Amino acid sequence: MEPIGFIESCFKDKFGTPRQPGLVKSAWAKLKIRADLQPEEALQGLEGFSHVWLVWVFHQNKVARYHAKVHPPRMGGKSIGLFATRTPHRPNPIGLSLVELVKVEKDGIIVSGADLVDGTPILDIKPYLPEIESIPNAKTGWTSEVSKDPIQVEFSEHASKLLEQWQQRNPDKKLKEVIEDTLRLDPRPVVYRGYEGEGAAPYRNKHAVRLFDGDIHFEFESATLVRVLDILFTHN
Repeated sequence: MEPIGFIESCFKDKFGTPRQPGLVKSAWAKLKIRADLQPEEALQGLEGFSHVWLVWVFHQNKVARYHAKVHPPRMGGKSIGLFATRTPHRPNPIGLSLVELVKVEKDGIIVSGADLVDGTPILDIKPYLPEIESIPNAKTGWTSEVSKDPIQVEFSEHASKLLEQWQQRNPDKKLKEVIEDTLRLDPRPVVYRGYEGEGAAPYRNKHAVRLFDGDIHFEFESATLVRVLDILFTHN
């Protein structure tokens, strides 16, 4: 199989990219389709749909060994069978995301809520059919047993000033919403959690996630409070 195109996303690294689609709705992404596939004709009729499925490849998955059981972050270190999860470490590194269709263009589409790192190869687009695919009473397995307290995001005075300047340079982007929604998901690996507010953590307390052309430096002051400390720009 050959990709039909590649995603242009605000998520530049695996770290910080949402683990599920639809969680950061303000994060738009663009898929430009290969010219030889005649996108202007191939996309005709898609504009009538509100959502689409994207079939794609975990192209940054470099783990060669197969593990039948994995450790989902939401399970706090417990293991479960990989086919009961959305882990990227699969026998075939194929992903499936339901995203909102924002706009159909001549050479591709704009979507929101994508959980895709920049440069992700897309294999296919399929329209979402709610009368067939929506099952309100479907069971959600172990995920229904996972409780999660809401996380509050605050900005230091320094970071707030930088964000305001950044927003002025990018009036078409919802920068604050993207940052807040991303950090509310707690992008940290499990090994870094549980030491909030402690000076002697066995790992680092401060982290950074890259969004667009900015590195968002943050720290969890408690399990439910994260503070943005600084924003560094990659073009500097």
